[in-house]
Amino acid sequence: MIHSFAAAMSNELQNTSSLNAAAGTLNFPDVQNSSPVRTQDLRPLTVSPWDIALCVTGTLISCENAIVIAILFYTPTLRAPMFILIGSLAVADLLAGLGLILNFIFVYILNTEFITLISVGLLIAAFSASVLNILAITVDRYLSLYNALTYHTERTVTFTYVMVAVIWLVSIVLGLLPVLGWNCLRNESNCSICRPVTKNNAVVLAVTFLLVFALMMQLYLQICKIAFRHAQQIAVQHQFMAISTTKGVCTLSAILCTFAMCWMPFAMYSIVADSSYPIIYTYATVLPATCNSVINPIIYAFRNPDIQKSLWLACCGCVPTNLSLRPRTSSDV
Repeated sequence: MIHSFAAAMSNELQNTSSLNAAAGTLNFPDVQNSSPVRTQDLRPLTVSPWDIALCVTGTLISCENAIVIAILFYTPTLRAPMFILIGSLAVADLLAGLGLILNFIFVYILNTEFITLISVGLLIAAFSASVLNILAITVDRYLSLYNALTYHTERTVTFTYVMVAVIWLVSIVLGLLPVLGWNCLRNESNCSICRPVTKNNAVVLAVTFLLVFALMMQLYLQICKIAFRHAQQIAVQHQFMAISTTKGVCTLSAILCTFAMCWMPFAMYSIVADSSYPIIYTYATVLPATCNSVINPIIYAFRNPDIQKSLWLACCGCVPTNLSLRPRTSSDV
């Protein structure tokens, strides 16, 4: 859902270069061979440390999610609906990480309009898919509690594949908008905080995120209500259920708060700010948003006991006793 972060910085660098070119028309004699040397040839390319941080973050995101995808792909038992959604989220985050790396390369090496639009489209599609997959996982958790008796059926698997298909269709359409002409390359005054995304495009994406977040809050509230209702109905296991339910509510609260802290600053800033605002504020809100894709594998994949078992088997060929005896709960995903 975020875009070409370094493009605005590249603009400033190009403006600086043009000023240097104007100053460089004064020729200075070279002591060695008495040939004219332009001053701009002596100036090294300045790389923003924020862009380096985003590139490093993209590398970490790519490595984490590549591990998750490999585990799901090579473990035939991990084919339940929740693992399909976890795999879709991992693919989205993997593309987001690769997009951040490619964006860094494109801005500083292959900075053309077409390449910029392709980079922007990839980032929008990847991060949109990431956010929508998180919403789909929340819906799946809600259905697993609300329709516990009919959840493990072919109907649920079909519904999951339909959700994944819709998510990627919507994300691809959003990613194609800048390429199809909804950009500000011809009118810089219409640019949002992330060039070449237009202000209107950024606002639409930010408002969509806020709606997704509101829906997630509502679903998590319903999940908590259902969990507490189940705890009250099972009087024999009251103490166990109370502990398990409290743990589940804390886990869901942590997931929701993490998601909000990562994305809310960037979404709100996209609505109120435009390209005239200092670029340092854009970087300061973009970086936490990208960090959400670093946290996603930890929350949704590596905490799951089935994925943990597969990871242990792949790494050392054994499974710890405490892990093999651990029951799976709804808070594990």
